[in-house]
Amino acid sequence: MFSKTIAVPSMHPGGLDAMRSGHFGHCDVFTLIQVENGQIRDVSVLQNPPHQQGGCQAPVNLLHQSQAEALIVGGIGMRPLMGFHQAGIEVYYGPEGETVGAVVDDLLQGKLALIQANQVCGGGQF
Repeated sequence: MFSKTIAVPSMHPGGLDAMRSGHFGHCDVFTLIQVENGQIRDVSVLQNPPHQQGGCQAPVNLLHQSQAEALIVGGIGMRPLMGFHQAGIEVYYGPEGETVGAVVDDLLQGKLALIQANQVCGGGQF
């Protein structure tokens, strides 16, 4: 059964009913969902540090320190993707326009795939 702490970039105020943010590096907050044996056990919200404080790696460090093991994004740049890989955090691609709860359900149902290098955002925007 699936047991992990999942992070989802979210619109303010965060939580399962919040919309998933499509702009990973500049999201309002990260919703952390602890899943044990395929069931949601706990939900918490972390403030995203300002992008200029550590640039692309600030969210990587924050989520690593928060013991996230998986991340669901709609887009991400190569630098933070590599940072998450180095930190041992799996990065999944989730559909746009869904709530945090909906993309977590998609992951738990096996509907999401790991993001591939050819799916990353370009231009250093993250």
